[in-house]
Amino acid sequence: MHTPRIPLVWQILIGLLLGIALGALLNHFPTLRPWMVDNLLQPAGDIFIKLMKMIVVPIVFACMVVGIAGHGDGKALGRIGVRSLLYFFAVTTTAIIVGLVIGNLLQPGAGTDLASLKAGNVTLPGSGAGSHTLGQIIVGIIPDNIIAAMAQGSLLSVLFFAVMFGLGVGQLPEARKAPLLAVLRAVSEAMFRVTSMIMAYSPIGVFGMIAVTVANFGFSSLLPLGKLILVSYVAIALFTLFVLGSIARLAGISLFGLMRHIRDELLLAFSSASSAAVMPQLMKKLESYGAPPSLVSFVVPVGYSFNLDGASLFLGIGTLFVAQLYGIDLSLADQALLVVTMVLTSKGAAGVPGFMFVILSATLASAGLPLEGIAFIAGVYRLMEMPTTALNVLGNALAPLVIARWEARRDERLGQVVN
Repeated sequence: MHTPRIPLVWQILIGLLLGIALGALLNHFPTLRPWMVDNLLQPAGDIFIKLMKMIVVPIVFACMVVGIAGHGDGKALGRIGVRSLLYFFAVTTTAIIVGLVIGNLLQPGAGTDLASLKAGNVTLPGSGAGSHTLGQIIVGIIPDNIIAAMAQGSLLSVLFFAVMFGLGVGQLPEARKAPLLAVLRAVSEAMFRVTSMIMAYSPIGVFGMIAVTVANFGFSSLLPLGKLILVSYVAIALFTLFVLGSIARLAGISLFGLMRHIRDELLLAFSSASSAAVMPQLMKKLESYGAPPSLVSFVVPVGYSFNLDGASLFLGIGTLFVAQLYGIDLSLADQALLVVTMVLTSKGAAGVPGFMFVILSATLASAGLPLEGIAFIAGVYRLMEMPTTALNVLGNALAPLVIARWEARRDERLGQVVN
């Protein structure tokens, strides 16, 4: 008799709850903690993140080249690229402003006693992201060496090369082009099968990652920063309902329908705090939801660097938290300047856990705020990184659907002009 299989979303949720329970137990019995964390739990989580990062570059490269060379319309690609970037900048700028408004209204750092806070260890991923200017971002997109860019998982550089290569392949004679596209389609399909295998392991990875987090910080260190955690969750809920909800309504898309369709990916992003962990599966789900594959393979990977709604939202809240913590008053003019700085510093961020500290440190440094404030957030940041990552994923799921509707309406208007 065939045993019914537990749906993946429930498996991940069970892994998450069991991980929290084990983490709380280990926090209570610190003698057991080092061995369990170093030998079992940390490796279990790291294996999952490494497996997902392993497949992102081949999938993105193969899908992008097939999408561009298969259509061969360079003008349409340029138009989609410009529209995508305009959309990304508009939404992330809105997220930063919403974060600042909520930070000013709810004052997450006001009244917090510095002596009660426990400083965490902050390890900044090496990226050279200390000072992002527009020129540096543009130059940084173009790879010196495409093999090195692929090895480093530099998505924007891989995308740039894939676009150029796809346009080149598109100009080949059909006899040369067809076999190459057939191979890349097969690579893409095979990598999606590999993704399904890795997703079967995801509940174990989630179990390990959340157990390590809870085991290390426990629940007692949450209390002094409870207000910051609560404000972050409220801001994310409001942004999802009102900003993304309004965008979806204007585009004629059901936001809650989309959330139901990608619920596995949202829960996995929430529990792993890594948006890169769900990109391949997200692209597949969006295609099944009706978004054109060529558009998905371009908009989603670019969005992973330029459309981080959750990270942008937290940038505003986190910066004001540090300012309020140290009793530093930021004027309206200071905050307006901060918006410009944050829009730049938030671009090109990697979809891996902890990268937010690089962006936040660059923002604090530009505003002349104490960088030590990051250490106080570090102990509990994982709890805020979880919903911000899920919001990043939701924002990048909505983007190709909105741009597809934008393109469809343009085509309808052109059809009316022609007729």
